[in-house]
Amino acid sequence: MAAVGYVCIGTNDFDRATAFYDALLGEFGGKRLMPTPKGLIYQLGGGAMVMITRPYNDQPATIGNGNMVAFKADDKEQVAKWHAKALSLGATCDGAPGARGGFGEFAYFRDLDGNKLAAFCLG
Repeated sequence: MAAVGYVCIGTNDFDRATAFYDALLGEFGGKRLMPTPKGLIYQLGGGAMVMITRPYNDQPATIGNGNMVAFKADDKEQVAKWHAKALSLGATCDGAPGARGGFGEFAYFRDLDGNKLAAFCLG
């Protein structure tokens, strides 16, 4: 069975980005796992990893239209907490917590570099 192992999120300000993700992911059990030549990998529980990275081609990091990383929450209260925590760290709201399309609870925000992120729970 295949599973997502890790995702990469680009940044142009590594120190600012890692401070943001230290606080955001740390709030929900994420921990720094290891540095890479251009970035830092976080472990989220026993699941997927998230790498905050400077682009390997040494060009500026840019956000992708249609790209998003979604973090699975335990329940709708945690979805709201992820969203609130991100906004308190300087993220911008891209969709307040709420039910979406009968699938579950979702909240959307953009990190300090403009990368689109979500918190969600199904059901």
